[in-house]
Amino acid sequence: MAHLFTRSLTFLSNDLGNEASIMLTFDGDMEGLYEDFFPVVWKVSTFGEAGSYAAKATYTSQLAFSKPQVRIGNIINAETCVKINDGEKTTLTEADGVYQFSAPQAGTTGVLEAMNSTGAVQDIAVGFMSMGQLMPTPALYFNGVGDKSHVTAKFTPVLRAYITSDYQETAILRGAIDTPAIWSRNLAELAPSTTWILTHDPASGKYTIAQA
Repeated sequence: MAHLFTRSLTFLSNDLGNEASIMLTFDGDMEGLYEDFFPVVWKVSTFGEAGSYAAKATYTSQLAFSKPQVRIGNIINAETCVKINDGEKTTLTEADGVYQFSAPQAGTTGVLEAMNSTGAVQDIAVGFMSMGQLMPTPALYFNGVGDKSHVTAKFTPVLRAYITSDYQETAILRGAIDTPAIWSRNLAELAPSTTWILTHDPASGKYTIAQA
């Protein structure tokens, strides 16, 4: 099992000059994105025009599969979950209306696998378990997984930040964001705790995020 790690990120602004919302999501370049699976909005934080603002986000590398509950395009909860590591596989089953993932077993190196053996089409999500959480924070959403079909996920924690107020936390992104990302980092490559400064250039209208 790979060594687990935690990444704490703090985003700051001071007299930004224009109110702005940062949206964080794991929508890095992955084969099948927006076709086989969809990213989920992790965090949305608003920074005011004047004064000092701060937003924090903490990621833990313990991954998990879950059976999400979806309402109006948002993941609102999960019925059940199982912790999963690279190279492991699990099976989702149903008995008397109760869903359960099997204990993970050795699978294919480099990917996470979940088999749907419930007898019906199901939704499955991949997310990460934060300390003290009973259910994972969803990161990628697979909908309409057929019976006897399986989900294969290769998750790299590439986090991106966008300036947009069009989305809310836990929203399922059905297509690419219509504005370019202003920041992108592989969280595995960062220090355990980092601070980032959001600034706005009034002349160009551009926002930037730089490490403090």
